[in-house]
Amino acid sequence: MKWIGRRGSGNIEDRRRISGGGIAVGGGAIGLIILLINLFLGGDTSQLTDIAQQQLSQQSNEVSISPEEDEMARFVSVALADNEDVWHQLFGEMGLAYEEPKVVLFRNAVESACGSASSAVGPFYCPSDKKVYIDLSFFDELVNRFGAKGGDFAVAYVLAHEIGHHVQNLLGTSGKVEREQGNMSETAANRLSVALELQADFYAGVWAHHDEKRNKVLEPGDLEEALSAASAVGDDHIQKMARGQVMPDAFTHGTSEQRMYWFKKGFDTGDVSKGNTFNELAD
Repeated sequence: MKWIGRRGSGNIEDRRRISGGGIAVGGGAIGLIILLINLFLGGDTSQLTDIAQQQLSQQSNEVSISPEEDEMARFVSVALADNEDVWHQLFGEMGLAYEEPKVVLFRNAVESACGSASSAVGPFYCPSDKKVYIDLSFFDELVNRFGAKGGDFAVAYVLAHEIGHHVQNLLGTSGKVEREQGNMSETAANRLSVALELQADFYAGVWAHHDEKRNKVLEPGDLEEALSAASAVGDDHIQKMARGQVMPDAFTHGTSEQRMYWFKKGFDTGDVSKGNTFNELAD
C-alpha cells in the first residue's frame, strides 16, 4: 500500500510506553483468537487472567520500541486518516455526520471503557468510549501462528474491520444486535455475532474500494494480503488448528470463506447498502 509521506491521523493515542493496568476480560472484534484457542483446548478464563497478570507484572515504563514497530505505528496513522476521509464522505452521502474514533496503541494490556484487556484478545473496538485498541504484536501472531501472508495491507484490513465496528455503533446496528441477543439461545446469538463480524469485514472492503478510488494506494499483492488475513481469522480455520474439527454452532466471526467473500463484496461494490449480512445469512 502506498503510504510513505502521506497524511497521518491525529486520532492516535500511543500508550505503548505506558504501563498497563487491570486484568484481562472478554473479547473484542477481530480478536478473541488466543482466547478461542485456549477454550477449544480445554482451558478456562482463569488461565487467561493468570496470563494477563503475568504480562502486567512484566511491564515497566522503560519500554523498548523497535524502529520496525514505530514504522507500523506510522502506517496505522496513515491508514486511519484514509478511513476518516472515506467514512466522512460516505456518511455525508447518507445525510449523516461521521464521528471519528481514536485508535489506542498499547503493549500487553490496556484499560478501556469496556474494562481491562490483555493483548490476548486481539484488536478490539469498545463502543463505550468509541476507541479501537491494538497491540501491534498481534500482526506477528497473525503471520507466525495463523499463517497469514502479512504485509501492510493485512494491517490495513484489520484496522478497517475495527473501524467497521465503529460504523455499526454509529448506525445503531451493534446496539440492536446486543439487545436481540439477550433474548436468544447461545446458538442463535452466535449467528448474530457472525453477521455483525461479516458486516465489519464488508465495511472494510467498502473502505478499501473508496480509498483506492480517492488515492490510488493499492500495489500488487495488497488484496491478497487482506484476503489472507481474513482467511486466517476464520472460525473454522481457528477451530481446526485448535481441535482438528469444526463446530459451526460455536462460530462467532464466520468461516474463512465467508470473511473473504464479504470483504471482497465490499471492495467490488463500494456500496454500503449491499452489506446486509443479517438478511443474507438468514436465508
